[in-house]
Amino acid sequence: MALECLIGIKFDDFVLIATDMSHIQSIMVQKSDDDKIHKLSSHLVMAVAGEAGDTTQFAEYIAKNIQLYKMRNGYELHPSSAVHFTRHTLSTHLRSREPYFVNLLMGGYNPAINKSELYYMDYLAASVPVNYYAFGYGGMFTLSIMDQDYHSNMTREAGYELLKKCIGEVKRRFIINLPKFRVRIISKEGISDMPTIIAEGEAA
Repeated sequence: MALECLIGIKFDDFVLIATDMSHIQSIMVQKSDDDKIHKLSSHLVMAVAGEAGDTTQFAEYIAKNIQLYKMRNGYELHPSSAVHFTRHTLSTHLRSREPYFVNLLMGGYNPAINKSELYYMDYLAASVPVNYYAFGYGGMFTLSIMDQDYHSNMTREAGYELLKKCIGEVKRRFIINLPKFRVRIISKEGISDMPTIIAEGEAA
């Protein structure tokens, strides 16, 4: 659903993923504490937006299969390999009678080569590695900010401030109220939560 907002930014040593926490159905907000960031492995997350039932079912299916791979082989899939598996699953269902209508960001860190990775994938299973991306109408207001202010060598604090700037712009410019954003960081230490961003700013 384009009313949702997913933001991902890749830096040299880590990836930041932020998602709004609102579960919107038609004209109603049904939840204000929704978690749209799903942990797939110790160094990989997937932020999912789309049809309510599809997002949960698809995320759980991918997460369980990645965990099954680790149990069978004794090691985890690297982020790029997990992306290929996810894309294959999405494209296979696209050609069936039960397609998944989901758009997602996959962010992770590959400890084997000390590299952070971020991928965008749409419901047609088109996948692109990116330095930053924003899904939904919020992307119309935030991509230009990241074009201007993004640097791959930014610190965690600077990256977090860049996210706050983007979310503040969404608050000012977007007619839909998305007051809170959940933020997670993925680095060589693993996955951890950062403080929730409360959108600030008055409408223009």
